[in-house]
Amino acid sequence: MITRTVNGLMLIDAPHSALNNAGNDSSERTENIVRVKAIRKGKKVYPYVSGQALRYWWRTTLEEKFNWNISPIERDRKIAFTSANPVEYDDDDVFGYMRALKKAEGGTVTRLSVLKNSPLVSVAGQVPTDDFGVMARHEGDPVPYEHEFYSTILKGIFSLDLDNIGVFYKSEKTGYKNMYSELEAIAEKNGAEKVEDKWVMPAEVREKRAKDVLKVLPYLTGGAKQTSHLTDVSPKLLILAGIDGGNHLFMNLVREENGEALVDMAALEEAISDYSDILLTDIYIGRRKGFMEEFDDRFKALANKYTDSDKKVIYGSINEIVDSFVENIPGLMR
Repeated sequence: MITRTVNGLMLIDAPHSALNNAGNDSSERTENIVRVKAIRKGKKVYPYVSGQALRYWWRTTLEEKFNWNISPIERDRKIAFTSANPVEYDDDDVFGYMRALKKAEGGTVTRLSVLKNSPLVSVAGQVPTDDFGVMARHEGDPVPYEHEFYSTILKGIFSLDLDNIGVFYKSEKTGYKNMYSELEAIAEKNGAEKVEDKWVMPAEVREKRAKDVLKVLPYLTGGAKQTSHLTDVSPKLLILAGIDGGNHLFMNLVREENGEALVDMAALEEAISDYSDILLTDIYIGRRKGFMEEFDDRFKALANKYTDSDKKVIYGSINEIVDSFVENIPGLMR
């Protein structure tokens, strides 16, 4: 049985950025210091954007760009939850949910996200810069403050489970008990088909949601400190492929060398060769002009090398590549 998944790798250029902050630390010398989120590996510090923050950017850009119907959030004391209605709300389908209903209403329902992503982590180790400022537009002493920012390239991977977009289960299994009685009635009303223990939305709904998740990438917006650091967080390098399986083929293609981000072309070729049997589409590589210009000729040479292969390498701009790749979606979802 084929498991249809989209694998994606993206690089984001963050030349003067503080996209995700850790807030104040009680151990700091003053109260007005904002640190960036970072992880340590050995002696090096790697700024990152949390996976949750990236998902927030993705969700809000889908709402703004493609008019997604976003599930309203309710709060009960310390607990917040969405409507848990993936039939009518696009994001409940793609991003998943958990909600504790009353036992008479169906009990606790959960849905695994069909869109999985890593944090965006700096490729190279960094020493974040301290930026000092002062608020002085008032009477009396000025108020000093400081925050960190960095200059780096952030790497992230994601996968999109095409088999389960618009497919909702009744199984008594964590992550797969998506349905409850009221939702089954809503699903039937919205044209979903019941197949054994699951409900399947109409093909056009499933395909549109899958396409939108990918088509929105060139327009991705978000991030902290945009007022004073204005960073375009849309991918500047993007690799996409459809595969049969759940493992990620592109996780180790980008590494640090002499303090710079390097795309390992040998590793990319090895991935294409070793996993040619599970590739369901060509490999699509998009690059924004002005970013990593030194790799332009190498990507062109790679595309030429695979011209006559069963699985080709398609190279172009970010928008061209995304538009071309999503044409595969209907065939992959049948």
